[in-house]
Amino acid sequence: MRDYDYLRLLSREYPTVRSACSEIINLRAIMGLPKGTEYFFSDLHGEYEAFIHLLKSASGIIREKIRETFGYIIPEEAQVELANLIYYPERALAKMTLEGHNTEDWQRVTIYRLVRICKEVSSKYSRSKVRKKMPQEFAYAIDELLHVDYNDENKKVYYSEIIQTILDVEIADKFIIALCKLIQNLTIDSLHIIGDIFDRGPRADIIMNELMQFHDVDIQWGNHDISWMGAATGNLACICVVLRIAISYNSFDVLEDGYGINLRPLSMFAANVYRDDPCERFQPRILDENIYDAVDPGLAAKMHKAIAVMQFKVQEQIIKRHPDYRMEDRLMLENIDYARGVIKIGDKEYPMLDTNFPTIDPKNPLKLTSQEEELLHTLALSFKHSELLHRHIRFLYSHGSMYKCYNSNLLYHGCIPMKKDGSFEEMVIDGEGYSGKALLDFIDQRVRKAYFLPDSDPDKEKCRDFMWYLWCGAKSPVFGKDRMATFENYFIEDKTTHKETMNPYYKLSQQVEYCDRILEEFGLPTEGSHIINGHVPVKIKDGETPVKAEGKLYVIDGGLSKAYQSKTGIAGYTLIYNSHHLALAEHKPFDPTRENTPRVSIVEKMPRRIMVGDTDKGEELTERIEDLKELVNAYREGVLKERIL
Repeated sequence: MRDYDYLRLLSREYPTVRSACSEIINLRAIMGLPKGTEYFFSDLHGEYEAFIHLLKSASGIIREKIRETFGYIIPEEAQVELANLIYYPERALAKMTLEGHNTEDWQRVTIYRLVRICKEVSSKYSRSKVRKKMPQEFAYAIDELLHVDYNDENKKVYYSEIIQTILDVEIADKFIIALCKLIQNLTIDSLHIIGDIFDRGPRADIIMNELMQFHDVDIQWGNHDISWMGAATGNLACICVVLRIAISYNSFDVLEDGYGINLRPLSMFAANVYRDDPCERFQPRILDENIYDAVDPGLAAKMHKAIAVMQFKVQEQIIKRHPDYRMEDRLMLENIDYARGVIKIGDKEYPMLDTNFPTIDPKNPLKLTSQEEELLHTLALSFKHSELLHRHIRFLYSHGSMYKCYNSNLLYHGCIPMKKDGSFEEMVIDGEGYSGKALLDFIDQRVRKAYFLPDSDPDKEKCRDFMWYLWCGAKSPVFGKDRMATFENYFIEDKTTHKETMNPYYKLSQQVEYCDRILEEFGLPTEGSHIINGHVPVKIKDGETPVKAEGKLYVIDGGLSKAYQSKTGIAGYTLIYNSHHLALAEHKPFDPTRENTPRVSIVEKMPRRIMVGDTDKGEELTERIEDLKELVNAYREGVLKERIL
């Protein structure tokens, strides 16, 4: 028998044999339903418009449902119109009203069509689950309409009256909006974000707001997420990193309008220090116009250089503090001959493309000037006191992790560091070695300490510094390269110095045996399991495929970020896992003026339909059923007394 105290607690929820048996029946029935549809996205990189469209359209699946339901009944144009209504109901209704098409006849037909689509997407869920997702004010009407039997003569008038009443009391628009949002909600059962929500694109904050409203979401942190999390802890190197990247991509909106980061002190400092410097190496890349507070490109370049120089100083201070990082090769500022304008890397000297460093003391190049110290202190306070930023960061912590094992899939952003021989690479921290799953578990714990430890704790600073290491360290699973050649890209012309060597994982993981090794390391069966990975864009135009290792590995970073679309040839992937198959939706570059439905192709069919009972949720329900059976026995044997009200 289960622990008596546990059963006693359970009895509060199920006070009688009848209530416990009723729940057993309910749970057993749920286990016989098809599993919900999981959606996997990776490397969103602030592209909020494209991502929100994919979310609202379920990456083209809603369009497919419309085609399956009405393909031979209504014309293509009407199908597109219905799809756009489901995605953006408020906008579509406003347009229909403006054009004089929002008539009672149109509303009646539209409600019937939406009910049909809603029936399709809700068919795999229990009636109670669907009802819980309904807006309360329309729950009764929607529930009745979803269970229409048009062959039942006794109910025809009843159902017609429901719709007619909706029209008569002039709430048709609200009802249509409610149906559209319910369809969106039901189409995606759970959402997995495989890292890198932040950087490059214009508004990661809007993406975070959207994710926080989603009913079931988890996140596997990427290095760009970690750097923002590190910035929120107050780590100066991470603050410099996120500011440098945002400025370099002209993404001032996310900083100023999104998170309220005051950039005026930085702009004043940069304008003064680099007054006569054109900062040619630091011109921002204009992928998106910042619309709220446009910054002059010349000033942006000066701000870019100012924050970059400060980044090099504070990150090299971290390297000095932590010899165990073994990053001495990244101590660049100390290897510059400032008089001759050259830098020594290894045994070779390279001319510097920019030699104007008014804030660097050649005798002590890592030392911040008093102005730089004051500026970084001010910026750190701005990050510390951004309420929205910390709300988003806490959500990343509560819904995020380094990896996730779910329904026989292993999800992580970057890599599991490996040696060339296929063994797991060891990272030594504080004299302890970690590799494979143990490494990711250790990192997950340390990342949480960096944010949640009190400032008085002596480990706080060490954990905060580690956040920066995860951004660019050679053995960081979310980075996965031997180095980040940021300095070389800015200052050295010789392209050989720009090379960043990928961890052996990226080649080895394309082979079945190494994928199996990783799956076993994380306690997953090799048969029927997959690794789902982001981080490295898949170059489709060069013939690369996201499906690797004979279907064991899915790499779904296909370039949602505009910065990579010229390299990949597409705009990213959604991996879709329903009860029948795994499918890949290939995104088109987002254009709000035209149809953006992705091309969906099935990549793996399941041997049999997967039911809830076959999933991780099914295991939980099975345990719950066993607990309830024990409770029933306890009642019947007199161990516990029923509470008959």
